[in-house]
Amino acid sequence: MNMIEFLKNNFWHVFPILAAGAFAVLIVIDRVKALFYTYPMKAPEAFFERIGAMLSSGRAGDAIALCNTMPAKPIAKVVKTALLRAHLPEDLLAHGMEMTLSEANSAIQKRTSFLATVANVATLLGLFGTIAGLISSFEAVGHADAQQKSALLADGISTAMNATMLGLGVAIPCMILFSLLVNQANRLVADTEHAAVRAVDLVKLRMYQLEAPNEQLATAAAAAETSKRIA
Repeated sequence: MNMIEFLKNNFWHVFPILAAGAFAVLIVIDRVKALFYTYPMKAPEAFFERIGAMLSSGRAGDAIALCNTMPAKPIAKVVKTALLRAHLPEDLLAHGMEMTLSEANSAIQKRTSFLATVANVATLLGLFGTIAGLISSFEAVGHADAQQKSALLADGISTAMNATMLGLGVAIPCMILFSLLVNQANRLVADTEHAAVRAVDLVKLRMYQLEAPNEQLATAAAAAETSKRIA
């Protein structure tokens, strides 16, 4: 019995496996689009150079506007949060960054784990088909005459093995794609966390540059006042 005949003769049995495979295809399309095209930033170094140049020239509004042009990029989201909270105390800045990182990581990792579940379910469904095929085969052999026993037994074993093969045919690609997608998701999470640290460093550096001249003026004024009193 070939696979086409097996699908025709056992459609309602293999339908759950086929449905699981179709569900896995939808997940893969969604996650590949998100993890390889939507979320990654093509030139993060150039992006940070532009942000740093804008902050150095006092154009924080332009830096925020640049982040707004990339609303789907997790790196742009964490940088925008750092810019919007730059004037707040350090603990509030850190809290905002943690919330944004949590949201970004959840978006990056969502639905990928379903592939592992689909792989396990497809394997179990294939095993169920194997057991069901063997049971049907032995039941048929028990009620058949001697001339038909070998043919019925072979047909039943073929059905059982085809069910196993179909289940594994769905499960194996799911596990391979699951590993690839998890690896890409972990890479994006690491890049986003690194971007968050870098964004906070840029913001703190900018705040230091703004405060330093005022501190120097205050120090100079205090020194002048002290010299005046001594004189």
